[in-house]
Amino acid sequence: MEAQQAGDGGGREFQRVADELRARMTDGSYRLGSFLPSQRDLAEEFEVSRDTVQRALRELVDEGWIESRQGSGSRVVKTQRIQSATPKATRSRRGITLESLISEAFEQPEVTLDVYTLTSESLYWRIQQQADRIRGRSISPRRITLRMLLPAETHPLPYPRVKDDKDDPRLRERLHGITERHAKSLRESLVALKTEGLVPSVDVEIRRTPLTPTFKLYLFNGAEALHGPYEVIERKIELEPGEEITALDVLGLGATLTHHVKDDDPNASGTVFVESMQKWFDSAWDHLSASE
Repeated sequence: MEAQQAGDGGGREFQRVADELRARMTDGSYRLGSFLPSQRDLAEEFEVSRDTVQRALRELVDEGWIESRQGSGSRVVKTQRIQSATPKATRSRRGITLESLISEAFEQPEVTLDVYTLTSESLYWRIQQQADRIRGRSISPRRITLRMLLPAETHPLPYPRVKDDKDDPRLRERLHGITERHAKSLRESLVALKTEGLVPSVDVEIRRTPLTPTFKLYLFNGAEALHGPYEVIERKIELEPGEEITALDVLGLGATLTHHVKDDDPNASGTVFVESMQKWFDSAWDHLSASE
């Protein structure tokens, strides 16, 4: 799963640290092969205990993001890969990341973002960054339109789940908690920009669909797409301090994504891909989804 969240306050703090460290590894702040700050420095930065930091780091080790050795620190061994399927995009951009694509989309006067995903976590952190840029007056979009498709809560998902007990509801309940928390915060963050008079028009709609996400999809301003499959993995998860289970889960932030760009050639592979995925999204939105 893209993240894990415990139900108590300590669990939420542990999750906050893990979420931010994942985001930094995917946006290039912590590059492959580099070392994370020391546990003491992380604890001071996030204003949490060393135990909370250690729990977050154990989660990242289990997910394969970092390697930790006594006396050597924690080294980044995985980042998010984005492969461009459009040659000119490779020439025009140096180091494509989800953060850079969302940043470029928000630099336009009208921002249109369609998203299909398992949770809203990846998007939430990037939208927060754009909200900060808008408040800092470095960008000033006139209109923001976000449509997001999430799996219906009543739809049975094959993941995440306890490996040896598919009827154990705890991981699915945790998934729903993560999704609700980030979706609510995402909506509030964007609507606040309109309330504060910073963006004249903001339209955020989140719908649920009875589909199991086998891939994640971002469509930027109808012109670019970011697409990638979820990889099913087996990993250890600490549900509560001292209680560790083996889970079947999926890579979200660490999934390999492919970037496609639409151009003036209707037969170009990028154009065909972006248009076909836009049609798929619109069809699922119109016929298979229900508003929250």
